[in-house]
Amino acid sequence: MTPKERIEKLFKKEPIDTMPVFSGQGMVTIQAIKKMGIRFPQVHTSAEYLADSARITAEMFGFDAVIIPYDMCTIPEALGRGVSLYDKSEDILYPTVPYKWEKLEEVTIPDDFLKRGRMPMVDEAFRILKAKQDGKYAIGAWVLGPFTMAGQVIELDLLLKGVKKDRERVLAFLDKMTDVVIKAAQHYQALGADYVSIRDMGTGTDLLSPRMWKDLIQPNLVKIFAALKSPTVNHICGSTNLIIEMMNECGADALSVDHKNDMVESRKKVGNDVLIFGDFEAYSTLVQMETSQVEGVIKTCIDKGADAVWPGCDIWPDAKKESLEAYVATIRKYGKQPSPAVGRI
Repeated sequence: MTPKERIEKLFKKEPIDTMPVFSGQGMVTIQAIKKMGIRFPQVHTSAEYLADSARITAEMFGFDAVIIPYDMCTIPEALGRGVSLYDKSEDILYPTVPYKWEKLEEVTIPDDFLKRGRMPMVDEAFRILKAKQDGKYAIGAWVLGPFTMAGQVIELDLLLKGVKKDRERVLAFLDKMTDVVIKAAQHYQALGADYVSIRDMGTGTDLLSPRMWKDLIQPNLVKIFAALKSPTVNHICGSTNLIIEMMNECGADALSVDHKNDMVESRKKVGNDVLIFGDFEAYSTLVQMETSQVEGVIKTCIDKGADAVWPGCDIWPDAKKESLEAYVATIRKYGKQPSPAVGRI
């Protein structure tokens, strides 16, 4: 199978030849950046750099997908919050949002935000990726979930404190963020994204109670996934065992969890017919650990019942070359066995 065919069939829960190596988070590597002869912050400033860094990374390490964009600021920038690109830096620095709204009543969403800031640059990067890799790799995209997106444009304390004191206004604001997420995700699908991950990362139960999750988070995620075409992924960081069943009710084609989730327990709750992706900590595994330890970490994810081994967050660009190679090799080695939701040919 081609990488793209492998991922397409995985999402359909049809038998595949082996587990694909891909993610719903950033997968760009410094090795690809250096091969291009540029500095890391520059990848956020050019459609060609963005597309080529994703493609070259996949080619270098044998990934099955390319995924863009990399930074969380493209949409907040387009909403008028500005962006700090650090494009003169020699370090691995992601863009940040310099200005947040200070009050809920200040929030205004431009109707044409998809045409503002670097959004047209991201559009062009999708077109370049489609043209240059000629259908070999699956093309992935991601959008922050409404609550996490809110944290990029307004201080979350305002939301959390306002849930009791100013509930209607908080819910109206999250409705606005939900509409932004839907428009952006639908836009990426129209540009040719083969799958879309919605990353409401900051809503795990180490931050929000299950009751608050059901009240504030779930209704908006249900609305989002109902508005999108398949395949889609519902990704949440942190502790998620207490909400895994509610995550599954949101309507995504797959659930993505990080290392704080107990996948064995999650499997018991949602069953073997649900696609679960996870669940290793990318920075400690691929940057800090000895390469000899990587196989054990990745194999454990497979043994615990992952249908695809995903990092809980972006692969840090400075991941060691040998560790990335071990990560891919381990999935290829042990991923030939069926996973709970997907058989093998």
